[in-house]
Amino acid sequence: MVWTRHADRHPARGPHPAAARRPRRGKPPRHFADLTPAERAQAVVDLGEKPFRAKQLATHYFTHLTSDPQAMTDLPAATRDVLAETLFPPLLEKARVLEADGGTTVKTLWHLFDGAKVESVLMRYPHRSTLCVSSQAGCGMACPFCATGQLGLTRNLSTAEIVEQVRSAARSLADGEIPGGPARLNNLVFMGMGEPLANYKAVMGTVRTLVAKEPEGLGMSARNVTVSTVGLVPAMRKLADEGIPVTLALSLHAPDDELRSELVPINTRWSVDEALDAARHYFEVTGRRVSIEYALIRDMNDHAWRADLLGDKLNARGRGWVHVNPIPLNPTPGSIWTASDPAVEAEFVARLREHGIPTTIRDTRGSDIDGACGQLAAEEE
Repeated sequence: MVWTRHADRHPARGPHPAAARRPRRGKPPRHFADLTPAERAQAVVDLGEKPFRAKQLATHYFTHLTSDPQAMTDLPAATRDVLAETLFPPLLEKARVLEADGGTTVKTLWHLFDGAKVESVLMRYPHRSTLCVSSQAGCGMACPFCATGQLGLTRNLSTAEIVEQVRSAARSLADGEIPGGPARLNNLVFMGMGEPLANYKAVMGTVRTLVAKEPEGLGMSARNVTVSTVGLVPAMRKLADEGIPVTLALSLHAPDDELRSELVPINTRWSVDEALDAARHYFEVTGRRVSIEYALIRDMNDHAWRADLLGDKLNARGRGWVHVNPIPLNPTPGSIWTASDPAVEAEFVARLREHGIPTTIRDTRGSDIDGACGQLAAEEE
């Protein structure tokens, strides 16, 4: 099966028994990446050190991408051991790593401190790299064609648990572990396990850390960070007011309320029109074009008339504010959710383009691994 960048929107086999055997919920230990620069300074002072040690630690963590005290040679040995032990507790443990596309697609299953499981996927392209991260262990949105949605929600991730996924991938690229030589991490997408806007505080804490200039953060461009949502309208509007121009991706999957309420249950709370109005509002406030994610499912949502309806709804809110990404959905054995016929997919795309809607089929990676987020976790259960 093929993994798509929109990782958690994948066909599932139906409700999984893991939903009834979730790990205990837990609060991760406080980590350096959970703290603001001022809080970091206070934390080192509380440990009997001078405030400037916080900047030294930030340089090691965010610039050199390490939390190993042995690498912190500009700190006295006793000092660095205490600081590292207190401020850099281990949060993620690699449980399984799968590679595809000649090693340029790497999927990692992580075990968290309390036994919860999350996944991330790193993709190396000729001129860029992209990491897809998880923001929750499991997901509470219950979309029936999504592997993660069938697991149910275990818990939210902390900011540091998300940042650690990013740091690990960035270090792997910097060390030249991915074919193509040493490189930087260019793009970050919150399209792994979980609904990012349902864990708003930790996700925004991560975003602020991503875009903060080194050494206080990773120095990424906000324009290269994508936050996806199934349509949590109040949070979408709140995101517009953050003043951080990330890309917003709305997982729509159907233009009509009757079908979308089946595919995306949150639609019974906030309708298609309400979600699209919030997406348009995001564009108006930020000037950032919104992505519409649309998983094409055979004989379910891939009808030409639905493409026309989607085009009409988008154009009714103006021109030039949106881009549609149809997602090739590949079947899992035994699943009722099946990929659209290529000819039907082509017609769907053609109809949208006839409406003047920029439309690009989502690139797929990981054809020889279980790439969709949630599958490795489900297999372990």
